[in-house]
Formats: sequence, structure tokens, C-alpha cells
Amino acid sequence: MKLCDLTQFYSPLSGGVKRYVHEKIAYIQSETEHQHVLVVPGPKTECVTSERSRIYFIHSPLISRTSHYRALVNLRAIEQILEREKPDLIESGDPYQVAWKAIASGEALRIPVVGFYHSHFPEAYVRSAAKLLGQTAGEAMMDFTHRYVRNLYNSFQATLVPSAHLGSLLTDWGVGNVRTVNLGVNTTVFSPSPDDTAATRAELELPASRRLLLYVGRLAKEKNTRLLFRSFATLTENAPEDFHLLVIGDGPERSALEDLRARCPNVTWMRYCTDSSDLARYYRAADLFVHPGTQETFGLVALESQACGTPVVGIRGSYMDRIILHDQESWADEETPESLARTIEAACSRNLPRLGARASRLAEERLSWPRVFERLFVIYQDVSLNYKR
Repeated sequence: MKLCDLTQFYSPLSGGVKRYVHEKIAYIQSETEHQHVLVVPGPKTECVTSERSRIYFIHSPLISRTSHYRALVNLRAIEQILEREKPDLIESGDPYQVAWKAIASGEALRIPVVGFYHSHFPEAYVRSAAKLLGQTAGEAMMDFTHRYVRNLYNSFQATLVPSAHLGSLLTDWGVGNVRTVNLGVNTTVFSPSPDDTAATRAELELPASRRLLLYVGRLAKEKNTRLLFRSFATLTENAPEDFHLLVIGDGPERSALEDLRARCPNVTWMRYCTDSSDLARYYRAADLFVHPGTQETFGLVALESQACGTPVVGIRGSYMDRIILHDQESWADEETPESLARTIEAACSRNLPRLGARASRLAEERLSWPRVFERLFVIYQDVSLNYKR
């Protein structure tokens, strides 16, 4: 099989979707005889070849100087690549113009196309805008968005979702082809060993008594990072010497982080960490990973943290629940800074190493990438066999 992934959710500074497609490439090259083609935006048009994999970068305008995301607007270039490569199956990781081009090219070339619902954009982006329009206009905007999702994803041969809960929601909206797939984690890189916690904490100049909280991801509204920063400010008001926050990531809410750092000296910021082995060190060194988002659908960072033996805390009722491998006894009941701050304090009173060890063991047993991709390729084969050419 020759598989083609199309997405514009791709940044050189990493990100969940980028890690997903590159782990898939690694699996294909090491465990199968399949071929892989990846089409993504880039600073210039070029093709990078490695064994049975080709990555096509299409010159695209920059839309974020902090995260380096680009808008893939040259749809003709996508069409030409697909005509030349003639893959057996196309996976679109995009809910916008790239998705419609994938569907149109698939129909023209008689190639099945599946869509991966990576981003729950109606809640992450549209609902907050709809609130500004008043109840009637806001409800009309959300209704339009639901119809857009239904029309787009019913045009695929299958819609892949990383959560049964999210799949049920899409089914309620009228999407009739939902297939649930698990997320995975590279348990070779993200693991509790080696025991380098002391060295990493020394690098961060942390006293032994201070709890290290970690956040990894974009600094953006949809990630709820302002809530995290306000929560940490509340923590340090109550106990200024007890906690340290390490933030790895950049984005449009950088100014909010800078304000926090101006008020709280016990905050460390790293703009990005592109080396997975280095990132694993920071996961292992942390006492607790804080995930403030409520609309997250992918959540690879939460899996990576647990695989390294570091428990996760967040807000109850999100789509993250299905990938938390330890109990959520200490999770926040309310989406407020005060509730999240209380939650962090409560979690730190528990036996965090024991929670983390259990989560790491389950990640290894259930969610290593080879296990996940074995199941995903069964779906690919089923879609291909049932496609009417």
C-alpha cells in the first residue's frame, strides 16, 4: 500500500500532528513494506526522500511567527503530487481547504480518502466567537458549523477520531462514518529511564523541596494557557516557595506568560524543544504535568508525560479523559484558576511516583505506536477493500 498524508497542521517546531505522521513514517519503514507520501506546507517547495518515504513541502505563507504554522493555499500543487504519486489511500488531517482538495482529488483519481478529526475546531474556535454575537446569531453560527462538519466528514470514506466520546458527539451531529483510533506514544524515547531527574533539576536550579509543574504545548486560547498562568499566580500567592512552573512552547499568548514571569520569579520558559530525548528529560524531572485545555482532541503530550512516569492533572469532562492512565481523583471540577490551583495542591499531596509508575506501565502495554498503527492499518485495509472504484 502507498499511503498519503495531507495536512497543514505542521510546524518545524514540532506539535502533535507532526509527531503522529513522523511516527507513522518510522513504523512504515521499520515494520512494513508499505510506502508513504507526506504533503505539508513549508518555506520552499522541495521533496525530501528517505527509503520508502517522500515528504513534499509546498511553498506556503507564514500565518504564525511564533509557532511557524503556514497556510497551504497552493491546491494545484497538491493535485499534481497526487496525480504523480497515485497513492492507494489518502488521509487528510485538515478540516479546511486542504480537506476539500483531498476529497475532490480522491474522487477524480478514484482513491479512497479518510479524514482524521485532529482538532475539535467548532468548540476551540467557533463557540467563543459565537458568544460575542448574542444568543440568536451565536446559535445560528454553531448550527452552520455543525452542518459544515457533517457535510465535510461525510464526504470521506471514514472519519478517524481519537476518542469514543468525541466520536459519539460527531455521530450525534450526523457524521455517519466514525471510526475510533487510539493515540500512541514512543515508549522507547518516552520512558521512566534513565533516572536523570536530579541532573535536570540541577540544570533548572531548583531546590529539592520545590514541586516542578510542567506545561508543553502552544500558548494559545484553545489550549487554555491563560487559565494555567492565572492558576499558577494563585498558587504562588499562597505558597511562593513551594512550586516552580516550566513552560515549553510558544504562541499568541506569549505576552500573558511574560506578564506572569514579571510577577513570579519561579517560572522558566523554553520557546521550544525539538529533540524528543531532551523533552523526555523534562517530563521525567517534573512532579506533575498540568494540562489546562478542555477542547483538546489529540493530547500526545499527556501520553508522553505518563509514559515517562509523570502524572497529569487537568479539568474534568474533557476529551482527554480517555488517555489518562491513572485515576483522576484530583482533577478540577470547575474551569477556573482557583479550582485548578486547588487541584494542583491536592494532587501534590498524593503519592505521585506511584501514580506515574502505573501510568507508564499501561502506556507501554497498550499505547506504544506499533500497537496503535497495527490497528490503524486494519482500518485502512477495510476502507480500501470496501471502496467502490
